[in-house]
Amino acid sequence: MTLLILGIVIFLGMHLVRVVAPSLRASVIERQGKNAWMGLYTLVSLVGLGLVIYGFGEARAVTGMLYNPPVFLKHLSLLLMLIAFICLAAGFLPAGRIAVAVKHPQILSIKIWALAHLLANGETSSVLLFGSFLAWAVILRISLKRRERAGETVLPVFKSASNDILAVVIGLAAFGLFVWKLHEWLIGVAPIVMG
Repeated sequence: MTLLILGIVIFLGMHLVRVVAPSLRASVIERQGKNAWMGLYTLVSLVGLGLVIYGFGEARAVTGMLYNPPVFLKHLSLLLMLIAFICLAAGFLPAGRIAVAVKHPQILSIKIWALAHLLANGETSSVLLFGSFLAWAVILRISLKRRERAGETVLPVFKSASNDILAVVIGLAAFGLFVWKLHEWLIGVAPIVMG
């Protein structure tokens, strides 16, 4: 569990520097340049992510259950994950109506992903991991609202409704691949258990 906690702190901490310590980020960029900051950001994030992945695998084997979710929450979780994949795809495409309506589709997809996994998993390690990511996404969204009001960031501008169709198609395809085999191959757990 220690490695999981350390990984979460490093990964999410690095992703919150702009929120909690913007002057640190600005001073590194001023002294070393933006490329140096991006290199440091990437390196620290990868170390944190590696610790999260390894630590979660280790913690899952030894931590107990905080709660046992009823079966219907696992079904709801699958529906939420479909929506999360569509939002994620919308966040990488030029803005369609989805991106404009939700403003920050990638952050919304992380919130939905984390909530879906909290509904379907009651292990201590899962609650810690997904609860942390949900809290991080909420903090980041609040920060972005403040930056929008201050004029520091701009919201997506509508380009074409065809990007919404593309987001739905990509989201459905990715969801299908994850349900079919990808989740089991990457995470070691099938999202749908047959039999």
